[in-house]
Amino acid sequence: MSRLQGKVALVTGGNKGIGKAIALGLAKEGARLILTARDEEALRQAAAEMPAETLVRVADVTDEQQVRELFAHTERHFGRLDLLVNNAGAFNGGPIDELSIEAWDHVLAVNLRAPFLCTREAMRIMKRQGGGRIINIGSISAQRVRPNSAAYSASKHGLWGLTQVTALEGRTHGITCGCLHPGNVLVERRKVSGKVEDEEPMMTPEELAETAVLMACLPPHVNLLEAIVLPATQLYVGRG
Repeated sequence: MSRLQGKVALVTGGNKGIGKAIALGLAKEGARLILTARDEEALRQAAAEMPAETLVRVADVTDEQQVRELFAHTERHFGRLDLLVNNAGAFNGGPIDELSIEAWDHVLAVNLRAPFLCTREAMRIMKRQGGGRIINIGSISAQRVRPNSAAYSASKHGLWGLTQVTALEGRTHGITCGCLHPGNVLVERRKVSGKVEDEEPMMTPEELAETAVLMACLPPHVNLLEAIVLPATQLYVGRG
């Protein structure tokens, strides 16, 4: 039997890249899915590739009301939620003294406000049903920063903090929470030729997704609190 047979998983940013790869890995293990993002066409294309029942829901996960409706819709349809993957992310680079407040607010909203809103709703459902698991997609930038990444690095540091508090508050309710920190992943935005970062070692979304699926399939009483996955030759220690 597949390891996630009968389970229900919600993946934010599940229409492409890392989110889509994780969703596919979960579906192959038998999980039923709800994918959410803002691009409906891309969501439906991703859902068509899933080998399991998959719902799509267009939502801006930085919006409190839309998040509430997303989770209410999930519970109405499936009657439960076993796994939340907070994957949706944003990046705006540039020197701190040139970074606009609009760019800062956008990155913090997508990378930190959205996981908080989704975690809050998931916790409410999971407490009622007696357990569940939350996986946050962080970044090695939560531990080793680079120049021109103030908003992104700050948001991923914050997400790691949110992960720890969620794990702490959830443990008496059978709810686990872990953070997966990827290194360089060859997602769509990085497939544009001529970028310096494309010369660095890369791994595929599918290779990263293997660890997310491992985290999802652990026994309920076991939690992988933090995982760092990166290409073996990527600079990491002292990389700044």
